[in-house]
Amino acid sequence: MKLKTPKIGIIGGTGYENFSLIKKWQTKAIRTRYGEVQVKTGKFGDKVVIFLARHGFKYNHAPHHINYHANIAALRKEGVNYIITTSAVGSMNPQMEPGDLVLISDFIDFTKHRRNTFYGRKPIYTDMSHAYDPRLREKIKEATQSLNVKLHPEAVYVCTEGPRFETPAEIRMFQRMGADVVGMTYVPEVVLAAEVGIPYAALALVTNMAAGISPKRLSAEEVFEMMRKKGAIITKIFGRLIETL
Repeated sequence: MKLKTPKIGIIGGTGYENFSLIKKWQTKAIRTRYGEVQVKTGKFGDKVVIFLARHGFKYNHAPHHINYHANIAALRKEGVNYIITTSAVGSMNPQMEPGDLVLISDFIDFTKHRRNTFYGRKPIYTDMSHAYDPRLREKIKEATQSLNVKLHPEAVYVCTEGPRFETPAEIRMFQRMGADVVGMTYVPEVVLAAEVGIPYAALALVTNMAAGISPKRLSAEEVFEMMRKKGAIITKIFGRLIETL
């Protein structure tokens, strides 16, 4: 019996709109009941990779306007076996500095206006004890170790509504809650992946220290600049990870 070719979904965040290890991509539009999603598909070794730019390939969707339901529904429709993701985050943990990679282990949801489920009125309850798949997380750890890349293996992520950055008072509150990093995009994405049963993991890049910790004003430019500097190593890690799946 011939085994099916594994399919890996990659969701790229701010400043990460391509998986450069694949040179020949095919662009594809996937229709879902939640809307149409543009993806790129290609082969990496014996694996099929489906790449989705979270903010759009032209970076035209703000965090609070991303169609998370369509994105996850599209990857599910394509039959992906795993979803690996990246995003830019701000740090409120002094040990996690700009340029560091962190492996998200848990999250706190501070979004306000996002529908965070595929379900309607039917009472379906999803366990989030291991929202970020333990096996995928372990594989990412192994990939970073094999490349001798520094990684913070656990980080609690706070998701805020955006598009504004957080206030210093909010950051102090999140710190007291035990959070390490803050961003605007992993919720409801991780929740929806859990609802449809697709193993999901998130490798985040610290692009700046959070408000009240950073001595300077926060800007989108520093986020993009850090991702440009570190995007190549994230690609190498993902490549090494895909080889093992």
